Amino acid sequence: MVNNTARLDTVFSALADPTRRRIVERLARGSLTVGEIADGFAISQPAISKHVRVLEESGLLRRRVAGRVHHCTLEPSAMGSAAAWIDKQSRYWNAVLDRLGDVLNDSPPRKKKQK
Repeated sequence: MVNNTARLDTVFSALADPTRRRIVERLARGSLTVGEIADGFAISQPAISKHVRVLEESGLLRRRVAGRVHHCTLEPSAMGSAAAWIDKQSRYWNAVLDRLGDVLNDSPPRKKKQK
């Protein structure tokens, strides 16, 4: 449980940054080199490399090195873990709110106090 919690923390931390989310969105369409990723941003190549490293350490991205070229691919299992956690929370809160709605709908109307 702790290992899974730590992994989720790392994934959500990585996704907290808008630049990294944009990288993930671009990689969802297919593999890119770090250079190709950098072409879509107005920040330096070293800054993109740092973002790629964070995504790689979180497990969201897999990197394959061929010579000097780093090819990046999205790792769906890490995203799947985060999606599963979000889905579980959504089901829980929807059930709680449905029960609350049932209770409120079944309650007799409250009478206003007369002054």
